[in-house]
Amino acid sequence: MNQSNASPTLDGLFRRILARQPDALALIDPDNKLRITGQLPRRLTFAQADQAISALAAHFIAAGLPANAVIAVQMPNCVEFFLTVLAAHRAGLVVALLPQLWRQAELTVALNRTGARAIVTTSRIDGVGHAHLAMDAAAEAFSIRHVCGFGSDLPEGMASLDAVIAEPAEPAPVRQDARRAAIISFDVTATGFRPVPRTHLNLIAGGLVLSLESRLTQGASILSAMVPSSFAGLTASLVVWLLTGGTLALHHPFDDESFERQLAELDCDALSAPAGLALRLSENGMLEHAAKLRNVMALWRAPEQVVSSPAWPAGASTLTDVYLFGEAGLLAAHRSDDGMPLPIKPGVHGAPRDALGSSNAGELLLTPGGTLALRGPMVPVAAYAPDASNRLEIASTPPDYVDTGYAARTDRATGALCVTAPPAGIMAVGGYRFLSQDLLEWAKRLGQGALLTALPDRLSGYRLAGRAKDNARAREALAELGLNPLMVEAFRDSSSQTDSNRQPALTGH
Repeated sequence: MNQSNASPTLDGLFRRILARQPDALALIDPDNKLRITGQLPRRLTFAQADQAISALAAHFIAAGLPANAVIAVQMPNCVEFFLTVLAAHRAGLVVALLPQLWRQAELTVALNRTGARAIVTTSRIDGVGHAHLAMDAAAEAFSIRHVCGFGSDLPEGMASLDAVIAEPAEPAPVRQDARRAAIISFDVTATGFRPVPRTHLNLIAGGLVLSLESRLTQGASILSAMVPSSFAGLTASLVVWLLTGGTLALHHPFDDESFERQLAELDCDALSAPAGLALRLSENGMLEHAAKLRNVMALWRAPEQVVSSPAWPAGASTLTDVYLFGEAGLLAAHRSDDGMPLPIKPGVHGAPRDALGSSNAGELLLTPGGTLALRGPMVPVAAYAPDASNRLEIASTPPDYVDTGYAARTDRATGALCVTAPPAGIMAVGGYRFLSQDLLEWAKRLGQGALLTALPDRLSGYRLAGRAKDNARAREALAELGLNPLMVEAFRDSSSQTDSNRQPALTGH
């Protein structure tokens, strides 16, 4: 690797660990991977992972993907995802993170908006044929030149990456620059769908906030139940793992029996999970089976719910609340001994926040419109640049801040910042965000009498419910439009609704 500046890339961080401990355990698959993808689970040392990364990088270069081209990835929370991301960076590519729930309509928009040159997936995820979805979306994206995947039964024309990994190869050296884009994630704001590119430096800044505020030790073993298809999901898994230099174990959300086995058998030091899931695991006593667990990172997709959340019980593990503001950025706050959320104040926040002279993790302020804005080393200001035609929008926020749209106020007595409501006009079901008006548009396509609405949900923010004269036909119509399962299954019959305890698993993808 030829790096022209002192700042490391993610691949650079990986290589540093590789040089120190090539035979240390690096990545652990979910133990139920066979059900998820049809492949057996794997455990890789850093040396084994490096060999696979190099082979994949060589394949991408040989396929004619030029430096800084975009490669889209839609994969489950398995070892192959992390190998692919690091291989893409080693080949000088930019990774577009495609949420697992996306189907043809959203995939096609994302591929066209980013000009993606390649797409990587697996043959199936949880019984869904993602390889065929990728092929269909690629057919409508004129920029796509290469489609490849892991697993068996790949469709004709899709290159097998399992075969690539089986043949060791070294890629030609590619210049990597930490200041250039590393990933593209996708957000929905009041102005619509928005690709959000981030540099290696942005990602590392976010990872440092999580690792330092959560008190993670070097060499920590981390269990991640976050699907890494967003800035927060990737940061709370890949980036934190590379910064601590330990082992990253993966859980594809969510299987109670599998998760309990992993907690008991892997002896992990830390857990990253959606906040609703982390609190539920604490309430039902499942975390007590993890003897070594010391740090829990709870990621709040609905940050307005943090202040009213229950106390974290006294015990071996401590909790760090991670406030997520879409793809704009995040804020972390380690709970004190009483287990209650810490008050958050406007201004600059350090990492860790209680240490003198700590580095700048980010800055919070209130806009004149009463919404929360972010600034700092992880925040991609250019991606959220206001529309030049909207003078009011430009005047409301300083040019070096991103307005998250979350309603907020300061408490007069304490000066604490209170996030009171999500962005107006935007709905969030787990990690999936969309415009409220889209619900009306989708319902209109189903004819007179159809209704599609979002209901408040403690774990997911919202959940969708639909009603039509013929629910089965409504599901077929939405699926034919290429919409994702959240929309389609909103019209499921009441007799076939899944158990409420499994709902977060669907919405958390």
